Amino acid sequence: MSVDKFILYLEAEKRFSKLTVVAYQNDMEQFSDYVKSTYDLDDLTEVTAAMVKSYLVRLKEQGLANRSINRKLTTLRTYYKYCLREGLMDKTPMTGIKSLKQEKVLPKFIPEHDINKVSFAEGDDFASRRDALLFELLYQTGMRQAELRGMRDADIDRASMTLKVHGKRNKDRLVPLSSQMISMIDQYQTLRDANFANKADRLLLNDKGEEMSPYYIYNKVHQILENVTTLKQKSPHVLRHTFATHLLDEGASLVAIQKLLGHEDLATTQIYAHTTIEQLKQIHKQAHPKG
Repeated sequence: MSVDKFILYLEAEKRFSKLTVVAYQNDMEQFSDYVKSTYDLDDLTEVTAAMVKSYLVRLKEQGLANRSINRKLTTLRTYYKYCLREGLMDKTPMTGIKSLKQEKVLPKFIPEHDINKVSFAEGDDFASRRDALLFELLYQTGMRQAELRGMRDADIDRASMTLKVHGKRNKDRLVPLSSQMISMIDQYQTLRDANFANKADRLLLNDKGEEMSPYYIYNKVHQILENVTTLKQKSPHVLRHTFATHLLDEGASLVAIQKLLGHEDLATTQIYAHTTIEQLKQIHKQAHPKG
């Protein structure tokens, strides 16, 4: 079936992350179910532009946000581009179908005064050291949670005080480490190696010496941030936004932040400039006599 081969293509050739592949797979299953139930059609290569448009109408009727609908459109465009490449069809039903207008959503971040309130459970045990390192690596490097899970001991270069981060689509980047971070890693590794004779080839391990799950990382970050902020979103990705925003506030250039985050396009990084502008507007409103 073309959808199954498409998913393999995303994994093997496009090298999308596991979470991205799952999102694409869910989108394709949802679209397949709609086409089957509405048009009694099993072959997605026979879909027409009119069918795609009716699918968009259904999504709107269900109350789905434009941003979410556009993401599903991206999935369909990628799928039909794949079908054209494979010679499964000679015309894509996505021609002329435009993305919906959507409001620009500024990234949520934790203010510096709140981040400074973060404290960790006292103790020299393995779990306490690991959880503190987990949080600090996310905040001090801006890496994604999937990148954190994939970190290996060999990625740490103590001589240059840098960390090699394996980003999306197998693109590596170097991120500087502070002496304090190197010390945290050293202390953690000593405890980790004392606890696990046979361990997974990862820097951060769970309590069984295995690779950590994304759910543990999310829950741990949420738990730590719960004590310092009322922000609704308390995820590892919020720490990535916080990292970038704090750098920009302290005078870092957008190009430097782009390289640290591993963005391919500077336009992706420029969203943080808008965040800073909004902060300035709020400060002006609160502090200026005629604000």
